[in-house]
Formats: sequence, structure tokens, C-alpha cells
Amino acid sequence: MLLLASAPTLAAPKLFESTQLTPSGEYTFGIEGPAVDHDGNLFVVNLGKAGTIGKLAPGATASEKFTELPDNSIGNAIRIDATGTMFVADYKRHNIFAIAPGTTEPRLVFHADDMSQPNDITLARDGTIYASDPNWKARSGRIWRIAKGPDGSLQGAAMSAPRAMGTANGIDLSPDGRTLYVGESNSGEIWSYAIDGDALTRPKLIKTFEPNTIDGLRTDASGRLLVAHILKGSIAMLAPDGRMIREIALKAKEPTNLAFGGTDGKTVYVTQRQGGFIESFRTDVEGREHCLQMRKC
Repeated sequence: MLLLASAPTLAAPKLFESTQLTPSGEYTFGIEGPAVDHDGNLFVVNLGKAGTIGKLAPGATASEKFTELPDNSIGNAIRIDATGTMFVADYKRHNIFAIAPGTTEPRLVFHADDMSQPNDITLARDGTIYASDPNWKARSGRIWRIAKGPDGSLQGAAMSAPRAMGTANGIDLSPDGRTLYVGESNSGEIWSYAIDGDALTRPKLIKTFEPNTIDGLRTDASGRLLVAHILKGSIAMLAPDGRMIREIALKAKEPTNLAFGGTDGKTVYVTQRQGGFIESFRTDVEGREHCLQMRKC
């Protein structure tokens, strides 16, 4: 009898076990703003020097330069919508740039002199941009709503809110787009707000970490929050009500932000300030933004 040997099967990566993807020192101390496009390319700010954007192709182990922002601008956040348009928050010169799919040229689409930053941004289903705007010196912050006006250009203003915010930093939306989550770095607090046009309403404190230990955050398609627990070397996974589900240990101690990607949206990429590299782990639920990009949500 002839026995046919079956091909060995590769074990799937274990969930929530992080590995380093790129060499240490690739990115500056300002490594931030990860975002993944429809084709699985990961984009991260400040490759080698401030003001650049790096690109990590699927399966690659080192980043390459994608583009550079103009006029001494420095990016801090990137988000990519379902059309493939990339939006970059320039904290240095108070700008939002857009980069059209298939191009590398940043185009200025919004500027506000009275912005302090912007720091982080998130995109709603209808294309509205919400931007966190911390004033680190005053230990205060606010949220800007930026959307297309009647003439098609982006127009924005600071949203009203029923409480004085701390240093608004990480920001993301719930899957239904009705709730905005904001992390305040100075206090370590994460707040949820209902969105009512240009107003934030019904503030609710959902979680308090140690002061100055939270940075970027993202939501997944089930509504859970993943929070960069900087100085603690982990990603904290929270239920929408703030209940701690798990802490995912990382390879270095200073994660600044994270993004979902991979073919199924269940690979989490983490930017590490300590070491200047990117690491990643697998999770069990697709990211909210990835689901919108793929037009599944």
C-alpha cells in the first residue's frame, strides 16, 4: 500500500503574542501615527528623520521612505479612508494634509492658526475628521470636528463640551460612530462622549490609568478599546464600559500608538518609541477602521 505523506501545516500565530517586525533605530523618537491601507501597506511617521513618512510593505522586514511633508511640518497621526486617501496630522504647523491614492504628494486641506496641534485624528464613515488638540503647557485640550463645507473644502472648529478636558491625545470612534473616545494623557483618564453635530455631550469617565501613561488608542469592530499603555510596555484592551479585559505584553516599554491591518484586519501594529521600531501581534476581532476601509461595516 502506498502511503501519501500529507504536507505539514503551519501553526497559526498565537493570539496576543507580540514580535518585533522592523530593525531597532529605523524611526526617530517621534515614531507615531500608524495606519494601514487597503493593500496592507503600513505607514508610520518619522522614518530616520522628523517630517518623513515610512512605508512597510506586507511581508517586509524593513521600512522604506514613502514621502516627506513640506515646510518643516512633522506628522503625528495618519488615517486612511475607504477611497485610499491618506490624511496626515501635522502637529508642528497646525495642518491636515491629504495624499491621494497612487501618489506621494501631500496636499494641504486644512489649517487653523488657533489649533495647538493637531495630535491624533480619526475618521467617521461620512469622512468627518475628529482631531485631538492638546495644549501640553496648559494641561488642557479640546476636540476639533473637520468636515466638508458647502464648497467642498474642509472646514473645522473646536467642538463644545460640557467639561474642561485635560491633554486630549488618543482618539477613536465606536463602531456605530455615535461615541467618541478620548484619552487624556496628563490625568491618565479615558472619557467617552456622545456626538451631537458640533457638540460633545454626555461625558462619561470609563477608565483611569496612572497619570502620563496613555497615548494612542483604537477601537475594534466589536467596540473594544485598545490603548497604548506607554511606560508600562503593553496594550490595554478595554470593554466599551472601561472594564479591563487583558493587557498585551510588548517587546519594549514605550508604545505610542497602534493600527489594525493584515488581510483580515486582525493584525495589530504598534509603534515603539523605545527602540524606534514596529512590532505586531494577532488579535481575535477586526479593527473598526479596517472594516470601514473594506466597506464591510
